[in-house]
Amino acid sequence: MSIYLRRSFYLFIFFLSPFILSSCHSRKAAMRGQPGEVVNPTPDIASKYSEIMGVGRGDIQNGRLYAFIDQWMGTPYKFGGLDKDGVDCSGLAFLLEQQVYGITIPRMTSKQITVIKRKYEEDLKEGDLVFFDFDGKQFSHVGVYLQNGYVVHASSRRGVIIVKLRDPSLYKYFSRAGSIENVTSMN
Repeated sequence: MSIYLRRSFYLFIFFLSPFILSSCHSRKAAMRGQPGEVVNPTPDIASKYSEIMGVGRGDIQNGRLYAFIDQWMGTPYKFGGLDKDGVDCSGLAFLLEQQVYGITIPRMTSKQITVIKRKYEEDLKEGDLVFFDFDGKQFSHVGVYLQNGYVVHASSRRGVIIVKLRDPSLYKYFSRAGSIENVTSMN
């Protein structure tokens, strides 16, 4: 092969490879609607999260919530993080409440506990905050309740995940939960 053809081939591959590689990434769900607005989920989102949480597809009604979770799922844990390079538990709760429900809660877990109205576990609804006491520290971790006993949170080991609240490795640290009140609405 001549040098000209070889160079042309490499340039072609160089400029074409980003397009080829970008098609290999899975597409994340787009968030539709505005913060605070409940929109129907896409069929693939409804199927995916109904299967994860063991509920019917019709039970997945807040498409904005589950699209948000889908965008953040697997994001690594990073203390103080607030972006896709890494997020901590309170940062995830802060962003979720703001982008899904249109409300601004404090950024720190120790302050987030002050904006909830305490509830019993069986009364929890989607969007409620769930607190845990890790390492002997009261209210040191937070997650967001989904439904059917599941929460989404930023695990320090596994990143953003959905788990059963009553998972033995997590539930032994369960401390308090409740709905958000006394906050600023973006609407």
